[in-house]
Amino acid sequence: MALTPAGGLRLHTQRLPGHGGGPRPGGPTVVFLHGLVMDNLSSFYCTLAGPVSRAGHDVLLYDQRGHGRSERPPTGYDRDTSVADLVALLRSLGLDGRPVHLVGNSYGGALALHTALVRPGLVASVVLIDAHLTGDWIEDMTDTLSVAALGLEHSGLADQLAGLGRRKEARLTAAADALLNHTTLIEDIAAGTSFTSRDFARLRCPVLAVYGQYSELLPGARQLTLDAPDCELCVLPGVGHTVLNEATAGLCEALLGRLGAPAGAVVAR
Repeated sequence: MALTPAGGLRLHTQRLPGHGGGPRPGGPTVVFLHGLVMDNLSSFYCTLAGPVSRAGHDVLLYDQRGHGRSERPPTGYDRDTSVADLVALLRSLGLDGRPVHLVGNSYGGALALHTALVRPGLVASVVLIDAHLTGDWIEDMTDTLSVAALGLEHSGLADQLAGLGRRKEARLTAAADALLNHTTLIEDIAAGTSFTSRDFARLRCPVLAVYGQYSELLPGARQLTLDAPDCELCVLPGVGHTVLNEATAGLCEALLGRLGAPAGAVVAR
């Protein structure tokens, strides 16, 4: 793992080379985009990154600004700046010469789709994992984050956890407090807009949308399937928004099928 300069920031990155007789060298890199606040690259490192690498695809994981071990500037948490961070990171790593596959979980899926809309030449395909797309999700997410911020601001929870010897939880709680209460993250998200049918119709790359059967976000995925020129919807049974962690095998099978994995490369069940 390394801290990579990217547009004035240092972003925590992890690269895995493709191996195992998969796609030919020089194919598109698979870039994973994690969700908000408590999430970081480890959620993919422990689930999808290994199988994708073993299937022959080069993999790039990174902590987005303010998350994990990346730097936490006070501003710049809107989608356009997130795209600029990604572009700068790819340039810094010498990966800006060809399109990449984007795989985004939850809010990371919204970033992946936004990237495909504003920088279509950068994106070979998009895989959405229970991503926020339509409806009132921005208002709902802003309300949820605001409640969490208030709960952390004066609770002293991080210190309490540290006093109990729960150091990892204390560290994560302190990082969440810093991100929610000492950056413009909530304001930047609140200033955004949901995607529309017109946005979906402008997509020029293939899209795979993988959602849980009980996910509240599934209607947006169905609308995407109707409006996008090339979109496949895969609904995994028995789960809601927790597809990445609770339906990993089915998700991995769908992902590798879209990326073009050799036979037998699916993650062990």
